[in-house]
Formats: sequence, C-alpha cells, structure tokens
Amino acid sequence: MHFLFLLALPFLSSASASAVGRHEDHSHGLEQRLPSATWYHHRDHPVHSLFRRDGDTDGVNYAPVGSSEWAAGYPPEPPTLPDVKSIPASWISALNDAVSRKAIPDIPPSKLDSGGNPTYAGKDPNSPEICSSTYQCRIDGDIWDAPAGSIGLSFDDGPEAGSEKLIAYLKTVNQPVTHFLIGSNIRDNPATFLKIFELGDGICVHTWTHPYMTTLSNEQVVAELGWTMQIIHNSTGGRVPKFWRVIRTDSDKRVTAIAKEVFGMTTIIWNQDTDDWSLTDSPPGTTAQKINSSMHTWLTGPKSPGLIILEHELSDQSVAAFMAAYPVMQQNNWNIMSLADLVGHNASYQNSDSNTSPVNGVDIVNAKNDSPPSSMQIPPHPPPRLHHHRLPKNPAPLYLNGQYSRSH
Repeated sequence: MHFLFLLALPFLSSASASAVGRHEDHSHGLEQRLPSATWYHHRDHPVHSLFRRDGDTDGVNYAPVGSSEWAAGYPPEPPTLPDVKSIPASWISALNDAVSRKAIPDIPPSKLDSGGNPTYAGKDPNSPEICSSTYQCRIDGDIWDAPAGSIGLSFDDGPEAGSEKLIAYLKTVNQPVTHFLIGSNIRDNPATFLKIFELGDGICVHTWTHPYMTTLSNEQVVAELGWTMQIIHNSTGGRVPKFWRVIRTDSDKRVTAIAKEVFGMTTIIWNQDTDDWSLTDSPPGTTAQKINSSMHTWLTGPKSPGLIILEHELSDQSVAAFMAAYPVMQQNNWNIMSLADLVGHNASYQNSDSNTSPVNGVDIVNAKNDSPPSSMQIPPHPPPRLHHHRLPKNPAPLYLNGQYSRSH
C-alpha cells in the first residue's frame, strides 16, 4: 500500500472579522489561516494526463488524513471567515468568468434583521431577482423535496459529537445516508471523518465556518464552499462533492449561482425540520417527544412529495431521535435512501459514483466540465450497503497527533 501525500502549501495569516452564522441559533466558532498557492495542475497541463486515471482514487498522492501536512493545507482554527486574499487563483478565475457571463446575479449581500432573517435594503426577498429561500422562495434547480414515496436521509454538521453513535447505528441497520459536513469539523475530527468515508456514505458540503451565506461577498462564498470541497477532495482520493446544503435555509439566487457556476454543486434544502440541533441547548429548544410526534405525523401522512427531513449528527440526543423514527419509516413502506443517491441518480460525487467507484482525476473547479461518471437510474429500492467497508486501495492513513475533539 502506498500513501497519499499533499504538496506543501505556504500560508498567509489574516484577521478579518466577519459574523459567523448560526444553524437555527446554534453557532460554530472559527479562525483563519490560509494557503495562497494551488497544488494541482490544470487539465491542459501535460502532467495532468499522468495523474488522470479510472480507479478508486484519482492517482494523486495526498498527505495522510490527520497529519500535520494535511491540516496545514486548509484554514486553521476559527473564529473568523477564511481570508479571501488567500483563495487559490483558479477559484477566483472561475468566479470572475461566471460574473462576466452574467451567470452570477448582481445582488448585494444581505443584512440580518433582529430575528436573524436576511434583508435586502428594502427590496422584496421573494422577488424573482433575489428569491430568498429563507422566505420559502424556490429557485429552479434547488432541491427541496424527495420523489414521491421516498425519504432522502441526511445529517448535517459532522463530524461531531453524535457521529460515532450514528455510524454504529447505520452499520447495524445497513442503511446508507448522506453527510453534509462542515469543513473545519473535518480538519478537527479526521478520525471520525475517515470512519464516515469508510462506511461508504455520500459526503457533501456544509460550508467551512457555518455562516449565513447570503451575508457574504462573492469571494467569501467561494472560500466557504471551496475549502470544504478541497478538504473532501484531498481526503477521499480526489472525489468532488456534487451537493451542498445551506445554513438556516439562507440562500438566494446569487449564492446558489456561485455554488453551481464556480463549483458545479447543486443546492439542497429540506421540506421538514426536526429542530434536533436544539436538544442540547440550555434550555432545550425542543424535546425528544416533540420530535417523535412530528416524525409520526410526517411518516404516516401523505407520501407526495417525498420527505427531506433536516437532521443532525451534533449529539447523541439528535441521533437518538433519528433512531426512534427509523423503524416508523420502515413500517410505513417508504423507499428509504441516502439523499445524495436519491436525487443524484446513484452518484454522490461529480467525478465518481461512490466511495469505492472509479474516480475521474480533476480539480474542484473543473469537475463540472469533466466527463461525468457512469450513473444509473434510481432503483425502486436502495442498494444494499457493502458489508466489507473499506477505503480506496490507496487510502490516506490516519495520523493521530493529540486531541481532535470539537466542542460547541
């Protein structure tokens, strides 16, 4: 077995102060320190053909996940947003190209009112120009609903305190799910991240610092999405996420367009919310009994549209709420699938179908222009999870160096 190594990246320090958002009022603290150089070759570079191959990795050597070299490639410990001056040039070039093509709407960043809702200098957030998802305006191409009769399972904010409990339960019931991961949490919890990947579950983007995305500049949006995509790419054998999920339903036409035009990602929201993130608040914002009651109503009710339920792997309590509801999903004959597989035609990534499928070698901004992996139609029932969970043939080995826990 040979290991994956990441080319060393220089760093710039910065101390830009920006408000970090909350997910229904829970927050994630962050800090910044950013590399200024790109590590990869563009697709037209002669060396690119040497790295491109069909296999369960992209053939590039990356730093071992959890090592100091690996951690050094990304923004450091919070609490501020990533430094836009250190964004790789290729990401900015892709953004500028999209702006020049008028593919990114010219909408100024929002400001939050006292209730935490975005405002747009007196303009209607439900207008066709803005279409804020906070106000339930649906942008064409964004995903809110599952197909009729189906439940798309997903969990936000990992790797976190509840991830280990969730992983153990998913193994027991042999159920694939999708994980919308926070980039800084991946950096801080590499051991748990590798367990999620080894499980075979789809990995998607939930930003780097968990901010209100519409309050950010174009460049800040690129940094939040790009760094999370990059750490997933470099830690999974070169896989490029296909989907991202918003924070507190906060997106609009500008943010959605940046995700799609710069990085090729589709925005996923939800049509039911458990509020399970608040179970560990003081005082709690909800209870297990309230979540169970809501779940029963949703799971025994109409099957059209299908369900995308917002759930979290933040705590053992939030995971326990899902565990209590899962048998009810089965008893009511729902087609239960990993959300990314359900809406992505069995492909969790832009350049690979799964965690063990062939990978088309491409960087995160060019994946949208690359030849997609083979994809199948959605089957009537979810495919079984492999019982021999494994990393790719050339895994990035874990390097434990002290504590990687994260508190809230």
